[in-house]
Amino acid sequence: MPKKRETLVLLDTHAIIHRAYHALPSFTSPEGKPSGAVYGLMSMIIKLVKDLKPDHIVAAYDLPQPTHRHAVYAAYKGTRPKTDPELSVQIDASREALSALNIPIYEAPGFEADDIIGTIAETAKKRFDVIIASGDMDTMQLVDGTRVRVYTLRKGIADTVLYDEDAVRARFGFGPEHIPDFKGIAGDTSDNIIGIPGIGEKGATELIKAFGSIAELYKTLDRHPDAIVEKGLAPRLQKLVLEHRDEAEFSRVLASIRTDAPIAFAEPEESFTGAYDAAQAVAFAERYGFRSLVPRLATLVPQAEHVQAPAEPLSQEEDALLAECRVMTHVLSSEMTNPSVSDVLSVARAETITKAHRALSERVDAEGMRSVYETVERPLIPVIEAMNSYGVLIDARYLHELSAEYHAELDRRAEAIFHGAGESFNINSPKQLADILFVKLGLGGTKQKKTATGQLSTKESELIKLAEEHPIVAEILAYRELSKLLGTYIDAIPPLLDAHGRLHTTFSQTGTATGRLSSRDPNVQNIPTKTELGRRIREAFVAPRGSVLITSDYSQIELRLAAILSEDEKLMDIFARGEDVHAAVAAQVFNVEQSEVTKEMRRRAKVINFGILYGMGVTALRENLGTDRAEAQAFYTKYFDTFTGLAAYLERTRESARRLGYTTTLFGRKRHFPGLASTLPYVQAQAERMAINAPLQGTQADIIKIAMVRIHDLFNRSYPGAHIVLQIHDELMFEVPESLCDEIVARTTDIMEHVLSPQETKGVPILVHSQIGKNWGAMTDV
Repeated sequence: MPKKRETLVLLDTHAIIHRAYHALPSFTSPEGKPSGAVYGLMSMIIKLVKDLKPDHIVAAYDLPQPTHRHAVYAAYKGTRPKTDPELSVQIDASREALSALNIPIYEAPGFEADDIIGTIAETAKKRFDVIIASGDMDTMQLVDGTRVRVYTLRKGIADTVLYDEDAVRARFGFGPEHIPDFKGIAGDTSDNIIGIPGIGEKGATELIKAFGSIAELYKTLDRHPDAIVEKGLAPRLQKLVLEHRDEAEFSRVLASIRTDAPIAFAEPEESFTGAYDAAQAVAFAERYGFRSLVPRLATLVPQAEHVQAPAEPLSQEEDALLAECRVMTHVLSSEMTNPSVSDVLSVARAETITKAHRALSERVDAEGMRSVYETVERPLIPVIEAMNSYGVLIDARYLHELSAEYHAELDRRAEAIFHGAGESFNINSPKQLADILFVKLGLGGTKQKKTATGQLSTKESELIKLAEEHPIVAEILAYRELSKLLGTYIDAIPPLLDAHGRLHTTFSQTGTATGRLSSRDPNVQNIPTKTELGRRIREAFVAPRGSVLITSDYSQIELRLAAILSEDEKLMDIFARGEDVHAAVAAQVFNVEQSEVTKEMRRRAKVINFGILYGMGVTALRENLGTDRAEAQAFYTKYFDTFTGLAAYLERTRESARRLGYTTTLFGRKRHFPGLASTLPYVQAQAERMAINAPLQGTQADIIKIAMVRIHDLFNRSYPGAHIVLQIHDELMFEVPESLCDEIVARTTDIMEHVLSPQETKGVPILVHSQIGKNWGAMTDV
């Protein structure tokens, strides 16, 4: 008798969280954090465990950065408003929820969760019965008989339905394989996929039923131009289909889920019930105030199934080896961020940490990465550990006072909103707010945008459009900013402080594909600075008595590295003379004296100066300049006709990446780009854009990491009272004795400015701008 196939559930985490966020009331945890969407996610997981009884569960995530679809179509999902801050916070918290449930996470830069799911499903269906849990109907295209099914939400988060291939055909009238064709014709307003203008879902369904795929449709039309009419369909459809072939074929590509995302799916070694820890899950629920979930989580898995013998703790030697293994894994596979123990063992193809360390070390040598590992990464491990352990001092009293002030202002804004509405209501409820704005006050007219659930949208981008229609809108926007600052930072930080008032974020040297450090729990690299309300939070980051804070920021380092790596004589000369690079570039491009450069000329030069670092094309330049395509093309052409050395370098980088499949930094760090070998043009284009930037951003990351190691060694040798406390991309923050401040500024600046030798900088100075202060919000130039 054949062995019963195990069931693997793939969570489309972002889709579930978004659905929960819009379906459930807005409420907060005991720590003041927004938590409704996290509650919805956990409720959905509990329900699917009860309904489906899966053997294994894994989760897929989107990452907050452009994808391969954005690379070829800048307007992809362009109609979607910016993610609400309250939702962003909960997306971070959802990772903690999945950790509490011992559910592994898969993600990849440049790929959406759908692509991750598609890739895993394609591999896993050979052994498992795969069920995709999602609130997004796009995943229906992955359905394969009964081997791959979709467990989706019809309404809210409780009304679910399970689709196999027969159910998909019953709903749509065609098979799962034609869903991309359907969207290619009908378009998708939620993703801003245009489809064929003038043809909706009904017309698309008729065409697919009659012809099958878009490819078959146009193949037939190439032979018989009147085929659509001959099939008894409306002549209007035939005219539109013939006029918009490019849109249909391109839209189909955008709507197709990839099955080749750069992830290494590891078949779970332990079942969900075996890995589940009820005490851990309950503790998370209690911390977030999910009282109603506690009994459900406590009994989710029978006790006998989830009680595990305690794992053997790693020895001190193994723990040190694991840290090095994680770094080596990341050096070898930069796209694998924050590698887990299973990632390490999988990449090393080893059973133990000791064996993995040996295998990874051999691979580091074989791939020519020994220098970057020994020079940059391995020495940084104790530096990161010291930063995380030491933390940064927080003025909790100041945050308490700021909290009282902001809460009072929040209450004042609420009263103003109620006055404008003529009644009290739950401002945090999108439904109640929509009723006030669009029904009672009649704002927005008949074309107001709707959410995925059909509710009128109250997203920030939509409210901004209404700002001139009624003063209540400005009050709502101000209320939301205050609420976000309070829930995410002001009220959230104090509970995280240790007994000495210090905040311990977790910096990771393996957290990004570019080589830069990442920060989490909390992410101090995202402390807001764009508004005065946000900037005031930085005043809570303070130096203890007798000490000061120093911030040292690399000045325009990626542009300087572009000059060094390209050896563009004009660009190198600008930096060598110490000129304002944006004004100097504007003078060159617009053929005027620097004294004649206007603010607008400088702004345009700045846009393209930074844009070229990220592979900006004419279309993106036009959008950022706010001009027409002809003017943008002229500016683009003039720029590269002027800086010919830079243009040649970018082309060499592109060609080398195509040939080798990777790029290298000045220190030898490799970043591989599997997308360069893709047969899809837009995937290649995105990979090329990332490849152009990788040597610049990666070299910058290497430089600041080396500087951190040298400064850490300096402090240990000569200034035991000095510490590195934060790293914010191109900037370092030190806490140092006040009496030694000037001396330490001089020595740390010297270290940071001379990581590269004079031969390596080729006459282009690397400069650092330093400031000093008692708190981060009140720094003054040295």
